[in-house]
Amino acid sequence: MEPEIRRCTAPPHELLLLADENEESVADYVDRGECYAALADGEIVGEYILLRTRPFTAEVVSLAVAPARQRQGIGSALLRHAIRTAREAGVRRLEIGTGDSGAGQIALYERMGFVRCGIDRDYFRKYYPAPIVENGVELRDMVRLGMELR
Repeated sequence: MEPEIRRCTAPPHELLLLADENEESVADYVDRGECYAALADGEIVGEYILLRTRPFTAEVVSLAVAPARQRQGIGSALLRHAIRTAREAGVRRLEIGTGDSGAGQIALYERMGFVRCGIDRDYFRKYYPAPIVENGVELRDMVRLGMELR
């Protein structure tokens, strides 16, 4: 069953930090974008922020699903919602980024139609105060993906 997704004025802090561990980074964009939350059984189980970055371009940032609700289609539902919402808002290019060790996230984004378009070398070492380790590997590079919306 598809979760209900609606605009959220106060995204859950723990989900924001699940997607982006850097409080300073989250504080930089949280108020500049539009937050959408996935609800199931009356509770927020996932969220994302749609952030305008350039003319006709937006980025999905801070996409997160509560650990107990992962692998249930909520992330895919949130991405479908983001694509539809961006398209309806006149966005022509939608982008998303993730750490280079996030093979599961990259596979999900590619299944949803995003295409790898670049790498921000040493992104996490430059902009994060402490090393981040995922799947036993230190995050270094940000993998950038995008899709043209028609």
